[in-house]
Amino acid sequence: MNIEKIEMSNITPELFNHFSRHQQVTHCWRYSDGQWKIEPVNFTEEWESEEHAQLCSHLKTTLKNGGIVLGAFSDNNQLKGFASVEGQLFGSHKQYLDLSAIHVSEDVRGQKIGRQLFLSAADFAEKQGAEKLYISSHSAVETQAFYSSLGCVDAVEPSTKHTDDEPFDRQLEYRLGEIG
Repeated sequence: MNIEKIEMSNITPELFNHFSRHQQVTHCWRYSDGQWKIEPVNFTEEWESEEHAQLCSHLKTTLKNGGIVLGAFSDNNQLKGFASVEGQLFGSHKQYLDLSAIHVSEDVRGQKIGRQLFLSAADFAEKQGAEKLYISSHSAVETQAFYSSLGCVDAVEPSTKHTDDEPFDRQLEYRLGEIG
């Protein structure tokens, strides 16, 4: 896979023609009684054309605001993964940049593409002066295992905006300059 910056002109719904955002979720981490616990939660994540249009709008806004969109492309130039990092520092000491998206197509999961995208996103964030990458992470067990394997931990300073937008997400951070 080749990791490349995706330019504004390339962000169209057609970019996702060979990308499968399908995930059958059976268990998620939930916070209750002062601790994180795994609970049975059963649903399917799936993107259709409406979600692709919303995603394009979001990714274009990321670029307009000084962020970056990275893509993992197969040898035949099909998008198989992507990550986005917002361009505005936040937190009490302006220590965070937001990893606003990271997804890998179902057909190529398990090939370390997510790790490559994450580390490329972290490199961008560090070059922008951030100390930490902030992740409002899906709470699925598999997703949490991915972030844990990289060295992500619960956010020291959870973002109210993120917790209000996605109350079931787990708020994580990754200290830049560390190897996950």
